[in-house]
Amino acid sequence: MSATLEICFLGTGTSQGVPLIGCTCDVCTSANPKDNRLRSSIYVSDGQTSIVVDTGPDFRQQMLANHITRLDAVVFTHGHKDHTAGFDDIRAFNFIQKKDMDVYLDERVEHILRKDFDYVFAEISYPGIPRAILHPIDGSPFSVQSLSLIPVETLHYKLPVYGFRIGDFTYITDANFISNEEMDKIRGSKVLVLNALRRESHISHFTLDEALDIAREIGAEKTFFTHISHQLGKHHEVNAELPEGIELAYDGLRITV
Repeated sequence: MSATLEICFLGTGTSQGVPLIGCTCDVCTSANPKDNRLRSSIYVSDGQTSIVVDTGPDFRQQMLANHITRLDAVVFTHGHKDHTAGFDDIRAFNFIQKKDMDVYLDERVEHILRKDFDYVFAEISYPGIPRAILHPIDGSPFSVQSLSLIPVETLHYKLPVYGFRIGDFTYITDANFISNEEMDKIRGSKVLVLNALRRESHISHFTLDEALDIAREIGAEKTFFTHISHQLGKHHEVNAELPEGIELAYDGLRITV
């Protein structure tokens, strides 16, 4: 029997977060905390191994808000700033755990980290910088200690972005195309997490209707939408429209699979 997974949604917002700076729309001024969305990321643990998928600019805040005191590895979906900008803050775990952080990433993300955080990889090591062990990934399955991950390659406009299947759980963010071959990797998931940016068409993200179509095709027991913009609408109003078994995720939501 596979281990039970605990998943915490650290952030469920799009690249600018919600509320958006300077915006006074109904969503951005909502008093409902479920309408406040940090940049998208999840924490996954099977009780033995804990990982975070993406370290966006809210990474430090997310770790503190969710009382995460141990982290075995970081896994990256792609190199955009809303998914990598908090990388420096892994150093807190270096200090606490007295070890380098294992980081799983493709060559595109590695190039970006080496450019944006060049001091981490410099020949002369400055005291107190993050310490990371980089593990290259491609489309092949890989393991992070006790967790087995199957990469699911999607397209974010023209940029390849990895989603990941871990047991009966699949997480996909920043996508607007999934090939039939990659869809086959998702089928049979009990829980699916998928990006649903807004209602209107977008060049690089699934709309709500497009995400619903995929959710129906996969037929998971439960589907959660993430990477949500303020343009989608208020959390409770959109949720009320969704079919049974499908709902919007929100920051701090914890589920088990």
